[in-house]
Amino acid sequence: MTENVILVVTLAIGVGIASVLIATMVRAIGKERRASGLDRLWQSFGLSIAFLVLFLISWIGQAFAEWGVFVQEQQLHGQRPHIGDFLVTFGQSTFENWQSEFLQLFSFVVFSAILIHRGSAESKDGTDRIEESVKRIERRLDDAGIGGSSPSPPREPVEPSRSG
Repeated sequence: MTENVILVVTLAIGVGIASVLIATMVRAIGKERRASGLDRLWQSFGLSIAFLVLFLISWIGQAFAEWGVFVQEQQLHGQRPHIGDFLVTFGQSTFENWQSEFLQLFSFVVFSAILIHRGSAESKDGTDRIEESVKRIERRLDDAGIGGSSPSPPREPVEPSRSG
């Protein structure tokens, strides 16, 4: 009974995490495409898609490689390999890899496209603050009679005088 619980929890966490990340990325891409009218999927979202493909390929490759090692170890101990035992072992090594590699990187790519940290360089609020500061400066210049709504004509460059 305990092995079944471990198997179910391992599968639920592993598949759940991967599903949430993939679904979040797909939803974000769909939302951005609708909002911006983007037609070119790869040119607009290539980084996220490339990391997703690398993630899935490496996860499948890890499963094949680990299955071979698992079968050899079971045969050395005179046991038959069972898929449930393998999935628990595979889940353990997957979570170890995800903690140090893919989960951190993939999560950052996906969630940085969705979430913000107010005041960070990636956050739109930094741009909003700059734009508001520029508007405040423009109002002060206008109030002082220095600014104007129409741009000034370009000035001719002044050549430095040479004294000798």
